[in-house]
Amino acid sequence: MLRRLYDWTLSLAESPHALRALFVVAFVESSVFPIPPDVLMIPMILARPSRAWVIAGVALVGSVLGGLAGYVIGWGFFESVGRPVLEFYGKDAYFDAFSDSYNDYGAWAVLIAGITPFPYKVITILSGLTGLNLGVFMVASVIARGIRFFVLAALLWKFGAPIRAFIERYLGLLFTLFVVLLIGGFYAVRFL
Repeated sequence: MLRRLYDWTLSLAESPHALRALFVVAFVESSVFPIPPDVLMIPMILARPSRAWVIAGVALVGSVLGGLAGYVIGWGFFESVGRPVLEFYGKDAYFDAFSDSYNDYGAWAVLIAGITPFPYKVITILSGLTGLNLGVFMVASVIARGIRFFVLAALLWKFGAPIRAFIERYLGLLFTLFVVLLIGGFYAVRFL
């Protein structure tokens, strides 16, 4: 089922309404949809590198607004919508244990989930449920999703099709490594 959904999402990149489709996919991926907008962004940017920044911007706006929708789900519709989404991703038990101390590190959680392959939708819902400050949530979302989408756009714009396989295979790992090094750097500055 996920493969068919992936293929359908990928086919949207060839549509004349690809930018609108990207916005919708980025929006729903931030709250419920399992396929990331990168699947659309990669072929769209490869087809029209001159529009790389517009494409990344559309993904950013759609994703941040979708993150806000996830926040609202957690804030007002957790039992009816949020919990089933978390159960689908197998994060419901993790969610209950984590939510107690979440707001102390919520901005970091949003940054990490927004950049890495961790399901961003889990964090958007959790942020709403725990009442993470909305301003903090929005700023962290813009920074994290901006990094993710504009780095992807920059790599594709600069290197084109030859870097596609590298991106599809290793970019999530590199983003995760970047976040680990960033947190490690802040930790070292604070405690050393």
